[in-house]
This record gives sequence, structure tokens and C-alpha cells, in this order.
Amino acid sequence: QVQLVESGGGLVQPGGSLRLSCAVSGSNSGIRRMGWYGQAPGKQRDLVAYITSGGSTNYADSVKGRFTISRDNAKNTVFLQMMSLKPEDTAVYYCNAQVWGKTNDYWGQGTQVTVVS
Repeated sequence: QVQLVESGGGLVQPGGSLRLSCAVSGSNSGIRRMGWYGQAPGKQRDLVAYITSGGSTNYADSVKGRFTISRDNAKNTVFLQMMSLKPEDTAVYYCNAQVWGKTNDYWGQGTQVTVVS
């Protein structure tokens, strides 16, 4: 089992920044990929960014150049640095873990990010 707890969301003005954190606990040795997904009201949950166990990263086109995913292995934490935020970034952001040999993903409870003037 893997437990994920997000933090760092909040209310920010356009152009502002936030850093989301995802604390990972449990059986995390088999994690092959960690990611962040965003779900806006009435919309599906979409991939924002991910980082593999090997350190490769990938981003949605809408956030390239503005968001950065990183991890601190010593602290078992994954971060999403969000810069130049736009109103369309408003969503609940979920931390996701994919584990080798498992078909089901693990999810956190989500953290709300609201970008408004």
C-alpha cells in the first residue's frame, strides 16, 4: 500500500506561484512513476506532469515552461512548482503513484488551487 498526502494549494492571483507537495508513505519502493493530475469543475481529471523512477519528466502542453515537477527522495516527497499561474489552472490537484506490477494507481485526497483576480 502507498499513501499520498497533498498540501500547498490555495488562492492566488494570476501570475502568482504555488508549490504543491505530496508526501509519500507506505510501500513506496516499487513506485515507477509519480504524477500530478488536475481536475477542474465539471471536467475530467487530466495529467499535468509526471516524474519516473529514473528521473524523466513529462508535462502537459498547457503547463510547459511554467510548472516543474521534482522529488526529494530523502524526504519521500514530490513537488509541483507552479509559476505564472492562470485562471484556467484552477482545479483540484491530485498526486498519483503508479507501482510496478500493479494495475490500479494510488491517489491522494487532492488539494484545491484557485487562481482569481
